[in-house]
Amino acid sequence: MAIQLQRLDEFALITINRPDALNALNVALLGDLGRAIDEAAAGTARALLVTGAGAKAFCAGADIKELVGRTPAEHKRGMEYGQSIYAKLDALRIPSVAIVNGYAFGGGLELALACTFRLATANARMALPEIKLGVIPGYGGTQRLPRIVGEARALEMIMTGRAVDADEAARIGLVHRLVDGDAVAAGIAFAREFGRHSLPVLDCARSAVRRALDTPLHEGLKIEADLSGIAYQTQDAAEGMAAFIEKRKAQFKDS
Repeated sequence: MAIQLQRLDEFALITINRPDALNALNVALLGDLGRAIDEAAAGTARALLVTGAGAKAFCAGADIKELVGRTPAEHKRGMEYGQSIYAKLDALRIPSVAIVNGYAFGGGLELALACTFRLATANARMALPEIKLGVIPGYGGTQRLPRIVGEARALEMIMTGRAVDADEAARIGLVHRLVDGDAVAAGIAFAREFGRHSLPVLDCARSAVRRALDTPLHEGLKIEADLSGIAYQTQDAAEGMAAFIEKRKAQFKDS
């Protein structure tokens, strides 16, 4: 299978398994990826990890041969289909972590951008090189990249197609951390830093931060107050505050 889904302790792991093709995307693989995300969403995992098989590539982008000969309408539908698959990551009730091992180009970087967090190995290289083919990113890159690294850096990456290495990616905030050794093990260790907290409250926090990017400050503060109120009503909030007062570790039940 080009997409593998497995359970690792309390987490789900999706692996893009086309190492001979640098884990490049095609239409069939996108469909399998969407089904794997749906399956992970329906399970009990506390986070979803996404990586690529082998040491060379996370995902080298789209299979260019599938793009040649499309009509404009077919091309637009193809981009909308890819966007719909990646949007499933935004809609997940659990956080997602991209473990970028090697090349993450085009649709591969866009996949990582759709995840909540991004980790990168030392050999990672990331780019949106579509401009070199006479097209622009179509799976969300023009929208998510500026939200993460800012307009100026996003414009430079998109309009030159230049690749950034792992160190630069960390410096500009494209990735959250650099990891070495067993990258999946590092991803699990990172996920455990937030995975022990209440899932409903984590979702409130993520929603508040994301909506801050699309609203004026005074509206964002209202949203924050509303979501804080929702979080306060959970049983996990009562447990967390009781545990603090009693000087013990909280036992959250996601309720």
